[in-house]
Amino acid sequence: MTGTSEGHRLDPTDWSAFEADLHRVASACVARLRAARELPWQAPPEDMAARVAITGRGMPTTDLFDRIATDIMPHATGNTHPRFWGWVHGTGTATGVAAEMVAATMNANMGGRDQGGAEVERAVIKWLHDIAGWQDGSGLMTSGTSQATILALSCARMRAFPSVRADGLAALPEMRVYIAAGGHSCVKKALEVMGHGAAAIVQVPAPMGRMDVDALRAAIAADRTAGRHPLAVVGTVGSVNLGTYDDLNALADVARDEEMWLHCDAAFGFWTRLADAPWRDLSKGIERADSVAMDFHKWMAVPYSAGAVLIRDETLHLATFRERPEYLAAGADGLAGGDWWATDYGLELSRSFSALKVWATVEGLGMDALGAQITDNCRQAAHMGDLAQASDVLDLAAPVVSNLCVIRPLQGEASALAAQLQLSGEAVFSTTIVDGTSCLRAAIVNHRTTTVDVEAAVRALESAARAA
Repeated sequence: MTGTSEGHRLDPTDWSAFEADLHRVASACVARLRAARELPWQAPPEDMAARVAITGRGMPTTDLFDRIATDIMPHATGNTHPRFWGWVHGTGTATGVAAEMVAATMNANMGGRDQGGAEVERAVIKWLHDIAGWQDGSGLMTSGTSQATILALSCARMRAFPSVRADGLAALPEMRVYIAAGGHSCVKKALEVMGHGAAAIVQVPAPMGRMDVDALRAAIAADRTAGRHPLAVVGTVGSVNLGTYDDLNALADVARDEEMWLHCDAAFGFWTRLADAPWRDLSKGIERADSVAMDFHKWMAVPYSAGAVLIRDETLHLATFRERPEYLAAGADGLAGGDWWATDYGLELSRSFSALKVWATVEGLGMDALGAQITDNCRQAAHMGDLAQASDVLDLAAPVVSNLCVIRPLQGEASALAAQLQLSGEAVFSTTIVDGTSCLRAAIVNHRTTTVDVEAAVRALESAARAA
Protein backbone atom coordinates (compact mmCIF):
# COMPACT_ATOMS: atom_id res chain seq x y z
CA MET A 1 0.00 0.00 0.00
CA THR A 2 1.40 3.37 -1.05
CA GLY A 3 1.34 6.27 1.42
CA THR A 4 1.88 9.95 0.84
CA SER A 5 5.21 9.83 2.69
CA GLU A 6 6.60 6.89 0.72
CA GLY A 7 10.33 7.38 0.09
CA HIS A 8 10.53 10.16 2.70
CA ARG A 9 9.47 8.47 5.92
CA LEU A 10 12.85 8.87 7.64
CA ASP A 11 13.83 12.29 6.30
CA PRO A 12 12.82 15.55 7.98
CA THR A 13 9.49 16.91 6.82
CA ASP A 14 10.90 20.43 7.20
CA TRP A 15 14.54 20.64 6.18
CA SER A 16 14.85 24.29 7.22
CA ALA A 17 13.65 23.50 10.73
CA PHE A 18 16.01 20.51 10.92
CA GLU A 19 18.91 22.71 9.83
CA ALA A 20 18.09 25.21 12.58
CA ASP A 21 17.92 22.41 15.15
CA LEU A 22 21.23 20.99 13.91
CA HIS A 23 22.86 24.40 14.27
CA ARG A 24 21.68 24.46 17.89
CA VAL A 25 23.23 21.03 18.49
CA ALA A 26 26.48 22.18 16.86
CA SER A 27 26.50 25.25 19.09
CA ALA A 28 25.99 23.07 22.16
CA CYS A 29 28.92 20.86 21.09
CA VAL A 30 31.18 23.87 20.57
CA ALA A 31 30.12 25.30 23.92
CA ARG A 32 31.00 22.04 25.63
CA LEU A 33 34.42 21.90 23.98
CA ARG A 34 35.07 25.56 24.81
CA ALA A 35 34.14 24.94 28.45
CA ALA A 36 36.08 21.66 28.80
CA ARG A 37 38.15 23.09 31.66
CA GLU A 38 34.97 23.64 33.70
CA LEU A 39 33.54 20.18 33.00
CA PRO A 40 35.28 17.45 35.01
CA TRP A 41 33.79 14.00 35.35
CA GLN A 42 30.57 13.82 37.33
CA ALA A 43 28.70 10.72 38.33
CA PRO A 44 25.61 10.06 36.19
CA PRO A 45 22.33 10.85 37.97
CA GLU A 46 20.58 7.99 39.73
CA ASP A 47 17.73 8.14 37.23
CA MET A 48 19.99 7.99 34.18
CA ALA A 49 18.54 4.66 33.04
CA ALA A 50 15.01 6.03 33.23
CA ARG A 51 15.99 9.18 31.33
CA VAL A 52 17.29 7.22 28.37
CA ALA A 53 14.80 4.34 28.35
CA ILE A 54 13.54 3.87 24.78
CA THR A 55 9.85 4.47 24.19
CA GLY A 56 9.99 4.13 20.40
CA ARG A 57 7.17 6.66 19.97
CA GLY A 58 9.16 9.21 18.01
CA MET A 59 9.41 12.95 18.72
CA PRO A 60 10.21 16.23 16.95
CA THR A 61 13.93 16.80 16.37
CA THR A 62 13.79 19.93 18.54
CA ASP A 63 12.74 17.83 21.54
CA LEU A 64 15.08 14.99 20.62
CA PHE A 65 18.14 17.24 20.36
CA ASP A 66 17.21 18.95 23.63
CA ARG A 67 17.13 15.55 25.34
CA ILE A 68 20.54 14.65 23.92
CA ALA A 69 22.01 17.95 25.12
CA THR A 70 20.52 17.82 28.61
CA ASP A 71 20.19 14.12 29.46
CA ILE A 72 23.19 12.54 27.72
CA MET A 73 25.96 14.96 26.77
CA PRO A 74 26.80 16.16 30.31
CA HIS A 75 27.42 12.65 31.64
CA ALA A 76 30.57 11.57 29.79
CA THR A 77 33.75 10.00 31.12
CA GLY A 78 35.24 13.45 31.64
CA ASN A 79 38.33 12.74 29.55
CA THR A 80 38.01 16.06 27.73
CA HIS A 81 38.98 17.80 30.99
CA PRO A 82 42.64 18.93 31.20
CA ARG A 83 43.24 17.12 34.51
CA PHE A 84 41.89 13.79 33.34
CA TRP A 85 44.85 11.38 33.31
CA GLY A 86 43.13 8.12 34.22
CA TRP A 87 43.95 5.06 32.12
CA VAL A 88 44.93 6.24 28.60
CA HIS A 89 41.90 8.19 27.45
CA GLY A 90 42.18 10.55 24.50
CA THR A 91 40.63 14.00 24.55
CA GLY A 92 39.14 14.68 21.12
CA THR A 93 39.36 17.89 19.10
CA ALA A 94 37.03 20.34 17.43
CA THR A 95 38.47 19.27 14.09
CA GLY A 96 37.41 15.71 14.82
CA VAL A 97 33.86 16.80 15.61
CA ALA A 98 33.53 18.39 12.18
CA ALA A 99 35.06 15.38 10.42
CA GLU A 100 32.70 13.01 12.22
CA MET A 101 29.69 15.04 11.08
CA VAL A 102 30.90 14.96 7.47
CA ALA A 103 31.58 11.22 7.65
CA ALA A 104 28.09 10.62 9.02
CA THR A 105 26.62 12.75 6.23
CA MET A 106 28.50 10.78 3.57
CA ASN A 107 27.51 7.52 5.31
CA ALA A 108 30.06 5.62 3.24
CA ASN A 109 30.58 1.91 3.78
CA MET A 110 34.36 1.69 3.63
CA GLY A 111 34.49 -2.06 3.07
CA GLY A 112 35.21 -1.59 -0.61
CA ARG A 113 34.06 -0.36 -4.02
CA ASP A 114 35.34 2.52 -6.10
CA GLN A 115 35.03 5.56 -3.84
CA GLY A 116 37.19 8.48 -2.79
CA GLY A 117 37.26 7.48 0.86
CA ALA A 118 39.40 4.46 -0.03
CA GLU A 119 42.15 6.82 -1.17
CA VAL A 120 41.83 8.78 2.08
CA GLU A 121 42.38 5.57 4.07
CA ARG A 122 45.29 4.58 1.87
CA ALA A 123 46.82 8.02 2.40
CA VAL A 124 46.57 7.56 6.17
CA ILE A 125 48.20 4.13 5.97
CA LYS A 126 50.99 5.49 3.74
CA TRP A 127 51.59 8.29 6.25
CA LEU A 128 51.85 5.70 9.03
CA HIS A 129 54.42 3.77 7.00
CA ASP A 130 56.48 6.96 6.79
CA ILE A 131 56.23 7.58 10.54
CA ALA A 132 57.25 3.97 11.26
CA GLY A 133 60.22 4.23 8.91
CA TRP A 134 58.83 1.64 6.49
CA GLN A 135 59.53 1.98 2.78
CA ASP A 136 56.35 0.11 1.86
CA GLY A 137 53.89 -2.38 3.26
CA SER A 138 50.20 -2.85 3.92
CA GLY A 139 47.74 -1.80 6.59
CA LEU A 140 44.18 -1.09 7.59
CA MET A 141 42.15 1.23 9.77
CA THR A 142 40.64 -0.61 12.75
CA SER A 143 38.45 0.21 15.72
CA GLY A 144 41.56 0.13 17.89
CA THR A 145 44.65 -1.81 18.90
CA SER A 146 42.63 -4.75 20.22
CA GLN A 147 41.22 -5.49 16.78
CA ALA A 148 44.55 -4.65 15.15
CA THR A 149 46.30 -7.26 17.31
CA ILE A 150 43.96 -10.01 16.12
CA LEU A 151 44.68 -9.07 12.50
CA ALA A 152 48.45 -8.94 13.06
CA LEU A 153 48.73 -12.27 14.87
CA SER A 154 46.46 -13.90 12.28
CA CYS A 155 48.97 -12.84 9.63
CA ALA A 156 51.79 -14.23 11.76
CA ARG A 157 49.99 -17.58 11.98
CA MET A 158 49.25 -17.59 8.25
CA ARG A 159 52.92 -17.09 7.45
CA ALA A 160 53.91 -20.00 9.67
CA PHE A 161 51.01 -22.29 8.65
CA PRO A 162 49.62 -21.37 5.20
CA SER A 163 46.98 -24.11 5.36
CA VAL A 164 45.27 -22.77 8.48
CA ARG A 165 42.40 -21.11 6.62
CA ALA A 166 41.44 -24.34 4.93
CA ASP A 167 42.28 -26.85 7.66
CA GLY A 168 41.71 -24.95 10.92
CA LEU A 169 43.58 -25.48 14.17
CA ALA A 170 43.38 -29.25 14.55
CA ALA A 171 46.66 -29.98 12.78
CA LEU A 172 48.62 -27.13 14.36
CA PRO A 173 51.08 -27.51 17.24
CA GLU A 174 50.70 -25.56 20.47
CA MET A 175 51.51 -21.91 19.82
CA ARG A 176 53.43 -19.52 22.02
CA VAL A 177 53.54 -15.73 21.84
CA TYR A 178 55.94 -13.82 24.09
CA ILE A 179 55.29 -10.48 25.74
CA ALA A 180 56.83 -8.53 28.59
CA ALA A 181 55.28 -9.21 32.00
CA GLY A 182 52.57 -6.61 32.44
CA GLY A 183 52.07 -6.26 28.68
CA HIS A 184 48.63 -5.35 27.44
CA SER A 185 45.82 -7.87 27.86
CA CYS A 186 44.67 -7.38 24.24
CA VAL A 187 47.38 -9.86 23.18
CA LYS A 188 45.97 -12.54 25.48
CA LYS A 189 42.45 -11.80 24.25
CA ALA A 190 43.59 -12.06 20.63
CA LEU A 191 45.03 -15.53 21.23
CA GLU A 192 41.84 -16.62 22.97
CA VAL A 193 39.71 -15.37 20.08
CA MET A 194 42.02 -17.09 17.60
CA GLY A 195 41.45 -20.40 19.38
CA HIS A 196 44.88 -20.86 21.01
CA GLY A 197 43.78 -20.08 24.55
CA ALA A 198 45.31 -18.05 27.33
CA ALA A 199 48.05 -20.69 27.76
CA ALA A 200 49.56 -19.51 24.48
CA ILE A 201 50.80 -16.29 26.07
CA VAL A 202 54.20 -16.32 27.77
CA GLN A 203 54.94 -13.36 30.03
CA VAL A 204 58.67 -12.74 30.00
CA PRO A 205 60.30 -11.09 33.04
CA ALA A 206 60.57 -7.34 32.56
CA PRO A 207 62.72 -5.60 35.17
CA MET A 208 61.89 -1.89 35.28
CA GLY A 209 59.16 -2.57 32.73
CA ARG A 210 61.44 -3.71 29.88
CA MET A 211 61.51 -7.26 28.52
CA ASP A 212 64.55 -9.29 29.55
CA VAL A 213 65.96 -10.46 26.21
CA ASP A 214 68.04 -13.28 27.73
CA ALA A 215 64.93 -14.56 29.52
CA LEU A 216 63.06 -14.37 26.21
CA ARG A 217 65.65 -16.53 24.45
CA ALA A 218 65.54 -19.04 27.29
CA ALA A 219 61.73 -19.23 27.16
CA ILE A 220 61.79 -19.81 23.41
CA ALA A 221 64.38 -22.58 23.78
CA ALA A 222 62.33 -24.28 26.51
CA ASP A 223 59.19 -24.19 24.38
CA ARG A 224 60.97 -25.62 21.35
CA THR A 225 62.30 -28.45 23.49
CA ALA A 226 58.76 -29.15 24.70
CA GLY A 227 57.48 -29.34 21.12
CA ARG A 228 55.64 -26.03 21.15
CA HIS A 229 55.82 -23.52 18.27
CA PRO A 230 57.15 -20.04 19.10
CA LEU A 231 54.99 -17.92 16.81
CA ALA A 232 55.67 -14.29 17.67
CA VAL A 233 57.28 -11.89 20.08
CA VAL A 234 55.36 -8.74 20.99
CA GLY A 235 57.38 -5.61 21.62
CA THR A 236 55.72 -3.16 24.00
CA VAL A 237 55.98 0.41 22.70
CA GLY A 238 54.72 2.37 25.68
CA SER A 239 53.56 0.09 28.52
CA VAL A 240 50.21 0.81 30.14
CA ASN A 241 51.62 0.69 33.67
CA LEU A 242 54.86 2.66 33.43
CA GLY A 243 55.14 4.05 29.91
CA THR A 244 58.25 1.95 29.22
CA TYR A 245 59.53 0.73 25.86
CA ASP A 246 61.10 -2.62 25.03
CA ASP A 247 64.44 -2.74 23.22
CA LEU A 248 62.90 -3.27 19.80
CA ASN A 249 66.18 -3.78 17.99
CA ALA A 250 67.11 -6.56 20.40
CA LEU A 251 63.68 -8.16 19.93
CA ALA A 252 64.04 -7.86 16.16
CA ASP A 253 67.34 -9.74 16.41
CA VAL A 254 65.65 -12.53 18.36
CA ALA A 255 62.78 -12.71 15.88
CA ARG A 256 65.25 -12.92 12.99
CA ASP A 257 67.37 -15.58 14.65
CA GLU A 258 64.36 -17.69 15.67
CA GLU A 259 62.38 -17.13 12.44
CA MET A 260 59.52 -15.60 14.40
CA TRP A 261 57.15 -12.71 13.82
CA LEU A 262 57.83 -9.38 15.55
CA HIS A 263 54.67 -7.48 16.43
CA CYS A 264 54.79 -4.08 18.13
CA ASP A 265 51.99 -3.06 20.49
CA ALA A 266 52.30 0.70 20.03
CA ALA A 267 48.78 1.76 21.04
CA PHE A 268 49.87 5.16 22.36
CA GLY A 269 53.67 4.92 22.35
CA PHE A 270 53.89 5.02 18.54
CA TRP A 271 53.31 8.75 18.63
CA THR A 272 56.53 9.59 20.46
CA ARG A 273 58.00 9.27 16.97
CA LEU A 274 56.55 12.75 16.38
CA ALA A 275 58.07 14.18 19.57
CA ASP A 276 61.37 15.91 20.27
CA ALA A 277 64.46 14.03 21.44
CA PRO A 278 64.93 12.02 23.58
CA TRP A 279 61.36 10.70 23.41
CA ARG A 280 61.29 10.21 19.63
CA ASP A 281 64.13 7.69 19.97
CA LEU A 282 62.27 5.43 22.42
CA SER A 283 60.82 3.29 19.62
CA LYS A 284 64.01 2.72 17.63
CA GLY A 285 63.75 -0.64 15.90
CA ILE A 286 60.05 -0.42 15.07
CA GLU A 287 61.09 -0.07 11.44
CA ARG A 288 62.14 -3.75 11.61
CA ALA A 289 58.77 -5.05 12.83
CA ASP A 290 56.51 -7.36 10.83
CA SER A 291 53.43 -5.61 12.18
CA VAL A 292 52.53 -2.59 14.30
CA ALA A 293 49.27 -1.69 16.05
CA MET A 294 48.40 1.82 17.18
CA ASP A 295 45.48 4.00 18.24
CA PHE A 296 44.64 7.48 17.01
CA HIS A 297 42.01 8.00 19.71
CA LYS A 298 44.58 8.10 22.50
CA TRP A 299 47.53 10.44 22.13
CA MET A 300 46.52 11.85 18.74
CA ALA A 301 43.24 13.23 20.16
CA VAL A 302 41.15 11.79 17.33
CA PRO A 303 37.57 11.10 18.52
CA TYR A 304 36.80 7.50 19.45
CA SER A 305 37.22 5.10 17.89
CA ALA A 306 40.12 4.95 15.45
CA GLY A 307 43.11 2.63 15.28
CA ALA A 308 45.26 0.97 12.65
CA VAL A 309 47.43 -2.03 11.93
CA LEU A 310 50.49 -2.06 9.69
CA ILE A 311 51.54 -5.34 8.06
CA ARG A 312 54.92 -5.58 6.37
CA ASP A 313 53.96 -8.14 3.70
CA GLU A 314 50.93 -7.11 1.63
CA THR A 315 50.76 -10.43 -0.22
CA LEU A 316 50.58 -12.26 3.10
CA HIS A 317 48.04 -9.76 4.42
CA LEU A 318 45.75 -10.49 1.47
CA ALA A 319 46.27 -14.24 1.75
CA THR A 320 45.19 -14.10 5.40
CA PHE A 321 41.87 -12.32 4.89
CA ARG A 322 40.80 -11.97 1.27
CA GLU A 323 37.47 -13.61 0.54
CA ARG A 324 35.32 -12.51 -2.40
CA PRO A 325 31.95 -14.25 -2.80
CA GLU A 326 30.06 -13.69 -6.04
CA TYR A 327 28.16 -10.64 -4.82
CA LEU A 328 31.47 -8.90 -4.02
CA ALA A 329 33.21 -9.73 -7.28
CA ALA A 330 35.37 -6.92 -8.65
CA GLY A 331 34.42 -5.19 -11.86
CA ALA A 332 36.36 -3.23 -14.42
CA ASP A 333 33.98 -0.26 -14.32
CA GLY A 334 31.39 1.26 -12.03
CA LEU A 335 31.14 0.96 -8.26
CA ALA A 336 32.39 -2.63 -8.31
CA GLY A 337 35.74 -1.34 -9.54
CA GLY A 338 38.59 0.07 -7.50
CA ASP A 339 41.90 -1.67 -6.95
CA TRP A 340 41.86 -1.50 -3.13
CA TRP A 341 39.06 -2.99 -1.07
CA ALA A 342 39.54 -2.74 2.68
CA THR A 343 37.53 -5.90 3.30
CA ASP A 344 40.35 -7.87 1.66
CA TYR A 345 42.64 -6.90 4.55
CA GLY A 346 40.49 -7.59 7.61
CA LEU A 347 37.39 -9.12 9.15
CA GLU A 348 34.76 -6.48 8.45
CA LEU A 349 32.79 -5.78 5.32
CA SER A 350 30.79 -2.94 6.85
CA ARG A 351 33.22 -0.25 8.01
CA SER A 352 32.94 3.39 9.04
CA PHE A 353 34.88 6.22 7.43
CA SER A 354 37.15 6.65 10.45
CA ALA A 355 40.08 7.56 8.20
CA LEU A 356 38.49 10.97 7.55
CA LYS A 357 38.89 12.22 11.12
CA VAL A 358 42.50 11.05 11.14
CA TRP A 359 43.22 12.71 7.81
CA ALA A 360 41.51 15.92 9.01
CA THR A 361 43.50 15.92 12.25
CA VAL A 362 46.88 15.55 10.57
CA GLU A 363 46.11 17.89 7.68
CA GLY A 364 44.23 20.45 9.78
CA LEU A 365 46.43 20.65 12.86
CA GLY A 366 49.76 19.68 11.28
CA MET A 367 52.50 17.35 12.42
CA ASP A 368 54.45 20.12 14.13
CA ALA A 369 51.56 20.95 16.47
CA LEU A 370 50.83 17.28 17.16
CA GLY A 371 54.48 16.56 17.89
CA ALA A 372 54.76 19.60 20.17
CA GLN A 373 51.72 18.46 22.15
CA ILE A 374 53.21 14.99 22.62
CA THR A 375 56.48 16.55 23.73
CA ASP A 376 54.59 18.79 26.19
CA ASN A 377 52.90 15.76 27.77
CA CYS A 378 56.24 13.99 28.26
CA ARG A 379 57.70 17.09 29.91
CA GLN A 380 54.61 17.41 32.11
CA ALA A 381 54.94 13.80 33.27
CA ALA A 382 58.60 14.42 34.13
CA HIS A 383 57.63 17.55 36.06
CA MET A 384 54.96 15.62 37.97
CA GLY A 385 57.58 13.05 38.86
CA ASP A 386 59.92 15.76 40.18
CA LEU A 387 57.11 17.18 42.33
CA ALA A 388 56.31 13.75 43.74
CA GLN A 389 59.94 13.11 44.62
CA ALA A 390 60.17 16.48 46.38
CA SER A 391 57.01 15.86 48.42
CA ASP A 392 56.95 14.76 52.06
CA VAL A 393 53.78 12.67 51.56
CA LEU A 394 54.36 11.30 48.05
CA ASP A 395 57.09 9.42 46.23
CA LEU A 396 57.84 8.38 42.67
CA ALA A 397 57.12 4.67 42.20
CA ALA A 398 59.22 4.26 39.03
CA PRO A 399 61.32 6.46 36.74
CA VAL A 400 59.31 8.57 34.28
CA VAL A 401 60.21 7.31 30.80
CA SER A 402 57.61 8.99 28.61
CA ASN A 403 54.15 10.35 29.46
CA LEU A 404 53.25 8.17 32.46
CA CYS A 405 53.97 9.16 36.04
CA VAL A 406 53.22 6.66 38.81
CA ILE A 407 53.09 8.08 42.34
CA ARG A 408 53.31 6.12 45.57
CA PRO A 409 51.46 7.82 48.45
CA LEU A 410 53.35 7.73 51.74
CA GLN A 411 50.12 8.49 53.58
CA GLY A 412 46.67 7.24 52.66
CA GLU A 413 45.55 4.48 50.33
CA ALA A 414 45.92 5.01 46.59
CA SER A 415 42.43 3.98 45.46
CA ALA A 416 40.75 6.08 48.17
CA LEU A 417 42.85 9.10 47.24
CA ALA A 418 42.08 8.63 43.55
CA ALA A 419 38.34 8.38 44.23
CA GLN A 420 38.41 11.48 46.44
CA LEU A 421 40.04 13.59 43.72
CA GLN A 422 37.72 12.22 41.04
CA LEU A 423 34.60 13.01 43.04
CA SER A 424 35.84 16.50 43.92
CA GLY A 425 36.61 17.22 40.25
CA GLU A 426 40.18 18.22 41.08
CA ALA A 427 41.92 15.53 38.97
CA VAL A 428 41.49 12.02 37.63
CA PHE A 429 44.25 9.52 38.39
CA SER A 430 43.83 5.79 37.94
CA THR A 431 45.56 3.18 40.10
CA THR A 432 48.04 0.41 39.45
CA ILE A 433 50.34 -1.92 41.36
CA VAL A 434 54.12 -1.39 41.38
CA ASP A 435 56.30 -3.76 43.39
CA GLY A 436 53.25 -4.99 45.25
CA THR A 437 52.15 -1.50 46.31
CA SER A 438 49.03 0.31 45.12
CA CYS A 439 49.95 3.57 43.40
CA LEU A 440 48.32 6.47 41.59
CA ARG A 441 48.95 6.59 37.86
CA ALA A 442 48.77 9.60 35.56
CA ALA A 443 48.79 8.80 31.83
CA ILE A 444 49.07 12.24 30.27
CA VAL A 445 47.78 12.19 26.70
CA ASN A 446 45.73 15.35 27.14
CA HIS A 447 46.35 18.24 24.77
CA ARG A 448 44.55 20.62 27.14
CA THR A 449 46.88 19.90 30.07
CA THR A 450 49.25 22.64 31.24
CA THR A 451 52.05 22.75 33.80
CA VAL A 452 49.66 24.69 36.04
CA ASP A 453 47.26 21.73 35.93
CA VAL A 454 50.03 19.33 36.92
CA GLU A 455 51.09 21.47 39.86
CA ALA A 456 47.51 22.01 41.07
CA ALA A 457 46.75 18.28 40.89
CA VAL A 458 49.85 17.33 42.87
CA ARG A 459 48.96 19.92 45.53
CA ALA A 460 45.44 18.48 45.75
CA LEU A 461 46.88 14.98 46.05
CA GLU A 462 49.25 16.10 48.80
CA SER A 463 46.39 17.72 50.71
CA ALA A 464 44.30 14.57 50.46
CA ALA A 465 47.24 12.39 51.56
CA ARG A 466 47.95 14.59 54.58
CA ALA A 467 44.30 14.43 55.62
CA ALA A 468 44.10 10.65 55.22
